Amino acid sequence: MTPRLSRATAPDVARPDAVGIVHLGIGAFHRAHQAVITADAMTAQGTGRWGICGVTQRSRAVVDQLAPQDGLYGVLERSTDGVSAHVIGAVLDVVAGSEQPDAVPARIADPAVGVVTLTVTEKGYRRDAAGRLDLRDQGVQADLANAEAPVSAIGQLVRGLQRRARDGAPLTVLSCDNLVDNGSVVRGLVADFCAALPSAEGEPLAEWIASAATFPSSMVDRIVPATTEDDRAEAERLLGVRDEGLVVAEPFRQWVIENRFAGPVPAWHKAGATLTAEVAPFEAAKLRLLNATHSLLAYAGALAGYATIAEAVRDEMLAVAGAALMAEDVVPTLERPEGLDLEDYQRTVLERFANPALRHRTTQVAMDGSQKLPVRLLGTVRDRLRAGAEPRWAALGVAAWMVYVARGADAHGRPLPLDDPLADRLRAAAAGPADGLVDRMLGVGEVFDEELRDSAEFRSLLREHVGALS
Repeated sequence: MTPRLSRATAPDVARPDAVGIVHLGIGAFHRAHQAVITADAMTAQGTGRWGICGVTQRSRAVVDQLAPQDGLYGVLERSTDGVSAHVIGAVLDVVAGSEQPDAVPARIADPAVGVVTLTVTEKGYRRDAAGRLDLRDQGVQADLANAEAPVSAIGQLVRGLQRRARDGAPLTVLSCDNLVDNGSVVRGLVADFCAALPSAEGEPLAEWIASAATFPSSMVDRIVPATTEDDRAEAERLLGVRDEGLVVAEPFRQWVIENRFAGPVPAWHKAGATLTAEVAPFEAAKLRLLNATHSLLAYAGALAGYATIAEAVRDEMLAVAGAALMAEDVVPTLERPEGLDLEDYQRTVLERFANPALRHRTTQVAMDGSQKLPVRLLGTVRDRLRAGAEPRWAALGVAAWMVYVARGADAHGRPLPLDDPLADRLRAAAAGPADGLVDRMLGVGEVFDEELRDSAEFRSLLREHVGALS
């Protein structure tokens, strides 16, 4: 039997000396992106003080994968030129947040920790339709009532900051999720949580956070498909050990970070990250070009029966739609990021999606559409309508999502999963005669605002596309 990856079987992998980062949401993306760049930064910087304590938000699966491996895991990089594997040693500890909620604020309060990073997905921030902290959410309510065992990401963060305020150690809080101006979003949600506390507790805490914590925005990019047993078998062949924590990724990686820190941080810039005074142009380009095209291909591709994004891109009609979405609808809405060639970026997007070695599943990309569409597609729709232009291709992406929800099966009758925090609400809206689908879905206020609901042109485009897709 092949031995399992661990410090005993991989003694030469570089390991940090201490935990300096707490990461909320230690899924595959973090392990393939920020953790890799942090490991490279420590090597470049010559310091091991930036080890990571990863916190799971729901499942303890990552704990079961990494704890027996001493936090070690492999990254299997797949490209059209071949495959390679290497082991990452940046993670020193993994905490099951649902089972050890008291341990999370204690870790955040540790003055040796200088950074908290987050990849909890859009829905993990528990926002209401207005983008504020959802005070009706049961987890948020529980965290407001109980300071010792928070269960939500914002609750964990604020209760950790509350303990940290006792010795005044500053902290950088860095969201790495696909949210527009994600740093400001997190800062606002933290402020909402403090405001919901009794004033004698919340007001001084909010004042201290304003003085001692920073919330820089960031933009992240790397394609990280779900790991399969075939991937694990290939990594076992390459590494000579069995790795239950393996993640798969493309060679490309990008991290743009607002240069606004409360104290020392890893030398991420020495490992390829871009530090900038203004993240927004990079963020908008990525969300509206790459992520929006990903969603269009995922929904339209899944409906057509394609299992992977690479298969969908090989469909000439879908490839044309993706290219047109970027060139005709999105680019006119963008401020060009300094040093980024948008024309080359568009070509690169489709080339990356076409990588057959990644096997990024359409249904995986299709998850959480109610949370993703507003930041990926609807901003483009809104901006084009305001400019007096027709957002034809962005509307196609939205229409494909509507049909995906309503039909629940692909062109061959195979079921399509609806993995979404609003799944019940969406199914209820989608149920009914096909000719009323657009009107019913536009009535989902958590996704569509009044401006979009009242746009006759947008509604007409959606009806046209839904009719063609149905």
